[in-house]
Amino acid sequence: MQGTWIEDLTWPEVGERLAGSVVIVPVGAVAKEHGPHLPMKTDWLLARELSRRIAVELPVLIAPVIAFGYYPAFRHWPGSQHLSPETFTALVNELIGGFIAQGARHIAIVNTGVSTEPVLQVATRELYETTGQRIPVADISRLGSGAAHLMEHDIDGHADEEETSMMLVIAPELVRLERARRDDGNMRDAPATVFRQPSVFRDDPQAGIDYSASGARGDPSLATVEKGEAALAAMANELIEGLVTLFPEQLSRENQP
Repeated sequence: MQGTWIEDLTWPEVGERLAGSVVIVPVGAVAKEHGPHLPMKTDWLLARELSRRIAVELPVLIAPVIAFGYYPAFRHWPGSQHLSPETFTALVNELIGGFIAQGARHIAIVNTGVSTEPVLQVATRELYETTGQRIPVADISRLGSGAAHLMEHDIDGHADEEETSMMLVIAPELVRLERARRDDGNMRDAPATVFRQPSVFRDDPQAGIDYSASGARGDPSLATVEKGEAALAAMANELIEGLVTLFPEQLSRENQP
């Protein structure tokens, strides 16, 4: 049995399935700069594609993608949209709280952002405190290890080789590969320490580790369809295996008709 997008159902159909299904809540920016070669809705498309691949294998309900979030590193680039952590937290709490109030008992988040990670950690921790529901989150930064060896460049981070490769699979007509250029910024000069430093993307060469001439980081010119399919397959498999492990009664293949 395959999964279904909530947006494609009627309310009685959702009502029949909500309590017994695992609800996937994808998170992915629909308006965030991705260099001169990828569309601003890259994260949104990736969130939909990973959710689609989950739904091919498992009988989940997929919520509409949460398309706006906490993306401070890109707020100064034209067209990029960004919410404060307080606003993003409130958005997540109200949307997921709404599902819980309607009877959803098994919810998981698939997050294709990086700056959204700590906010989602806090939001889901507080939801657990207030509702008793333990909502797991899968972050893009922890996915795809099975295909990592295929990536050739040693610096990545944004609109890079891997992300561009995946977009060549998902929406090749939106990729301007002829504009893709290697952009390491000043990352090779970054000190290696145990400390994590906040950063943004700025097109000022004097901006230290924040510098990015193009708004990308890495070498997207190395992207290929083959790398993209391998990365997407690895990510989807990890998500599917994780969901079945966390929700065996609802998703075990042995229990599916």
